[in-house]
Amino acid sequence: MTAATLGSQRFRVLLAGVFSQILCVGIARFAYTPLLPVMQQQTWMGDADGGWLAALNYAGYMLGAVLAATIRSLYIKDLLFRCGLILAVLTTAGMALTEHFWVWAGLRFLAGLSSSGSMLLASGLILHWLMQHRQRGELGIHFAGLGIGMVVVSVAVEMMLQLSFSWQTQWWGFSLLGAALLVPAWRWLPRPEKPVVGAPAANSQPAMPPTRTFMRWMLAAYFCAGYGYVISATFLVAIVEREPLLAGMGNWTFALAGLAAAPAVMLWDLVARRVGYLGALIIAMCIQVVGIVLPAITANAAAVLLSAVLYGGTFLGCVSLVLTMAGRLYPSSPARLMGQMTLAYGVAQICAPALTGMLAEASGNYSLGLWLAGGFVALGAVLLACLRRVDQTAQRLDAAAKAAVYA
Repeated sequence: MTAATLGSQRFRVLLAGVFSQILCVGIARFAYTPLLPVMQQQTWMGDADGGWLAALNYAGYMLGAVLAATIRSLYIKDLLFRCGLILAVLTTAGMALTEHFWVWAGLRFLAGLSSSGSMLLASGLILHWLMQHRQRGELGIHFAGLGIGMVVVSVAVEMMLQLSFSWQTQWWGFSLLGAALLVPAWRWLPRPEKPVVGAPAANSQPAMPPTRTFMRWMLAAYFCAGYGYVISATFLVAIVEREPLLAGMGNWTFALAGLAAAPAVMLWDLVARRVGYLGALIIAMCIQVVGIVLPAITANAAAVLLSAVLYGGTFLGCVSLVLTMAGRLYPSSPARLMGQMTLAYGVAQICAPALTGMLAEASGNYSLGLWLAGGFVALGAVLLACLRRVDQTAQRLDAAAKAAVYA
């Protein structure tokens, strides 16, 4: 294979990952956020119902993440990834066919299951292809697809609202777009190849098992991060649209958050090389606190747009930093630790939307839910700051990140 051919194939493989993210995360998962206020206006759905449907979607994602962490075979991962692409399209179309809560609940759960295929299975398959073909094992472009997906669904809902499309028609529109995205995502990601006999094993560095203190505090802090992330991810558009001075800005606010999220993985990797993984994570969580609580403090348009940028620019960075730390601790087999971290993050994602939806229905606004989310993220940052001072594993990880500057 010539250098030009390899470069072209690398580009298509990375684009396959981006398209899978737009389909499985952007459409199957995040289209619900800008469509939530539309469905609340045109159907029976209340705040609590919307929160429970979001919680079930994140429950599906958590189950998929845990299952993905237990699968070792690349061929099974590839099969499940492709099933996830199909499932994303079918569950999106299914939302338009009914107004029954429990059918919606099942569809949102399955949509969450499909999104874990793109986030976790596809990233592993792409990384394997890159390493097998001696390419740089970077996934920043792949994860940028998540932010691009947020932009796509926000702009699409805004355009369909201008055309006076009903909520059902909008779900049908997303299913057609998803079917179009499925084709390159399916065709451009090659099937796994058998490893070359005698080829050196990748990631043969020794493991650095973390201390018990590190695991307990990190899991608690990551739970807090998950709680803060999911509130804006679910309710941001509804929060903005409910403010009389901000009516009509909800979808553009969510699109701005997506634009900020697109380069976040690459930017926070650079920050970690200067201040360490935990240092970068603490900074990101502190910024995220401001982004979460700003809409509860003021309805000023500039402040709300700033909150979207601060939130979008940090939540994906937090995830990537934690998963990178897991890879540093267990270079040859990070899946189990990634699964434990994702479980803590996912439990928060199930609890938080349901609780916030009930609080909003009782109070008539999302302010209490936002303050609670900001408080959780602030607590997580404090836990990490303490952990960084007292734990050897945390200090080794920070040193390893800084050493990457000179590698």
